[in-house]
Amino acid sequence: MTRRNTATIVFVTLCVVLVAAAVTLNIGWIYVHGRSLLALVLGVTAFALIIAGIIVYTVFLVRELHRNDQQDAFLNAVTHELKTPIASIRLYLQTLQSREVSETQRADFYRIMLDDADRLQQTVEQVLKAGAASQRVGLQHRAPVDVGLLAGEVLEVARLRHHLTADTLTLAVIAPEGAVVEGDAEQLRSVFSNLIDNAVKYSHDRVQVAMEVAVPSPSQVRVRVVDQGVGIPQAQLKRIFRRFHRFQWRGSKVKGTGLGLYIVRSIVKQHGGRVYATSDGEGRGSTFTIELPRLETT
Repeated sequence: MTRRNTATIVFVTLCVVLVAAAVTLNIGWIYVHGRSLLALVLGVTAFALIIAGIIVYTVFLVRELHRNDQQDAFLNAVTHELKTPIASIRLYLQTLQSREVSETQRADFYRIMLDDADRLQQTVEQVLKAGAASQRVGLQHRAPVDVGLLAGEVLEVARLRHHLTADTLTLAVIAPEGAVVEGDAEQLRSVFSNLIDNAVKYSHDRVQVAMEVAVPSPSQVRVRVVDQGVGIPQAQLKRIFRRFHRFQWRGSKVKGTGLGLYIVRSIVKQHGGRVYATSDGEGRGSTFTIELPRLETT
């Protein structure tokens, strides 16, 4: 039995004992002072306060246990995301060191090691960005950002990273007067990249992701990322933006740290916007929408 299980049993037992003691004391109080209205009111009031305190205590206990479980899952995920590429790079380096390989194999080894290095870098950057987001630091750099142009760059990088064809990742820019916002281009790049990567990962073998940049009103820029993947249950639509929260369909094993959407929401908030997800349910894909204040250009 783990220390956490032992602590849970102790706390639950304590809650049961406290409830039993409160009920016993209240019954005894009513029995002794039943004829005194003031004493009866005081007894019932004290009993209600004790029960309320126990309920609040239990709620906080459950939330803390749930948070600890999420943190454990996060540590396991980060450990896996760091350990796997390191082991892969080490294996290929040992192979190159121990025996002769053809130039074709050598080129393949270098390509795989570079991919693993990129994976390591992405994991470290996500952890650092999540730490910065939790400190609620404001934007350090502000400048006009062409959202349509930035989305195109992110989409092209995603095509190369996931080895996809042009028809699997598409972009539509509906902004005759320009979709320009004021913000940090690198942070917004991280937002779009996270959403695209998630859409690809949760699409499995049927990747069909559409990105749209539009200006629905003179004061707003809207970015949508639509996929045809596994979908999201209604109960999970808000939870997926929480730190460490990871949603997996039955039988689905998607790698990740549970930080991507938390970072997305934090950065979008820093830019004065909002992000939300919609889905029709299992197997029907999902849509992530970002709304940002538009910078009017002259």
